[in-house]
Amino acid sequence: MRIALYQPDIAGNVGTLLRLGACMGVAIDLIEPMGFAWSERALARAGMDYAALVDVTRHADWDAFLASTRGRIVLGTTTGAIPLPRARFLADDVLLLGSEGAGVPGDVHARADLRVRVPMRDGLRSLNVAVAGAILLGEAMRQTGLWDDLTD
Repeated sequence: MRIALYQPDIAGNVGTLLRLGACMGVAIDLIEPMGFAWSERALARAGMDYAALVDVTRHADWDAFLASTRGRIVLGTTTGAIPLPRARFLADDVLLLGSEGAGVPGDVHARADLRVRVPMRDGLRSLNVAVAGAILLGEAMRQTGLWDDLTD
C-alpha cells in the first residue's frame, strides 16, 4: 500500500503524511509540481526526524506517476461515489490525495479505479488532507490485515 499526493500545496501536510508513512510502513509518492520548494532542509523540517524513515518517490508529473504505479488508484475525494464504510481495499492499493487548494482535475478523478469519501456531518466542506489520508489509510490497513505487520 502507498499514499500518493497530487501536487500538494502545504509543506506541513506533506510532513504529517511523511510521518504517517514512516510510522505505518507505507511509502509516499509526491506528484509534482508542488506548491513549495523541495529540499533536504524542507524535507527534514516538514517530516522532522521521521523523513529519513519513509520511502519517498517524487514524480515529475501525473504521467510519470501513472507509468510507475502498480495496483489500483483509490482517490480520496469529497465527491466520491462510495462512502468509506462501503469501500473495499486491496493490499497493493495506492491511496491518492488531491492538493489542498484544488483537489484533482477531472481527468485524474476519472482515472481513479475507486473513488472514496469520508462521511461527514451535513454542511461541512472537507477534512484536512492529512487527516483524511490517515482515516483512509487506517481503514485500508484494517481491511487488508496490514496492522498485523506492525509491532507494538
